Amino acid sequence: MKIKVLIADDNSFIREGLRIILGTFEQFDVIATVSNGQEAVDYCRQHEVDVALLDVRMPIMNGVEATRLIVQDTSTRPIILTTFDDDEYIVDAIRYGAKGYMLKNNEPERICDAIRSVFAGNNVLQDVVMGKLASSMLLPRGEHVPQESQQDERSVTTFLPTHSPPDKPRSALTLSSEKAALEKSHDDDNDDKLPFDERPFTDRELSVMSLVAKGYSNKEIAKEIFISEGTTANYITSILNKTGLEHRTQIAIYYLTGRTR
Repeated sequence: MKIKVLIADDNSFIREGLRIILGTFEQFDVIATVSNGQEAVDYCRQHEVDVALLDVRMPIMNGVEATRLIVQDTSTRPIILTTFDDDEYIVDAIRYGAKGYMLKNNEPERICDAIRSVFAGNNVLQDVVMGKLASSMLLPRGEHVPQESQQDERSVTTFLPTHSPPDKPRSALTLSSEKAALEKSHDDDNDDKLPFDERPFTDRELSVMSLVAKGYSNKEIAKEIFISEGTTANYITSILNKTGLEHRTQIAIYYLTGRTR
């Protein structure tokens, strides 16, 4: 049985990009995309929706108020998926019954993991969200999150190092293996021409982009092409700067569609 998902975001680039990404996973059926909270509430009232991905700031009705009404009137499980981690949004969304609160800078695979976990009856919160909940006294300080929720939290949290550690010296054999892995990961996705101008990007950056689009974490990318996690983070930063994008989910959408907006 597929998980029926609704996506609500006023940014058509994010909305359609998420639809495309989720469509690559057999487990999900994106049954609707809408551009504001009122449309999300209306659709969930009229149709069977398992999980609703809601942005916070949308016209007509925001995602927090939509969460309240969806939980009140339907059996749909809302997940807040947004770029905003303001305390007021987090506290109200969780109080109104949101089953998850995630930032859009997560890898696509982590977002998919969160949808699966929420569908299974769990709550998914990132560490930054848990910290803000504690500071807002929604959770008493020192109270432990249930073990099941801790596992979900780790599964959707991405840690990017502030400073990139220097790479260890690499032997000729390592360099040769690295080059082969780089060429393989890039060539695997290059049987057809990519939907964007590749010229601004190095081969390494294109390889990293292809792996981000597959849902790889920084750790997995580093292991795949034999570089450090810090160097991986540097490449992602470079890609964001060259494209004008804001987070890695947008990199995945850009790699798959060539769209930046």
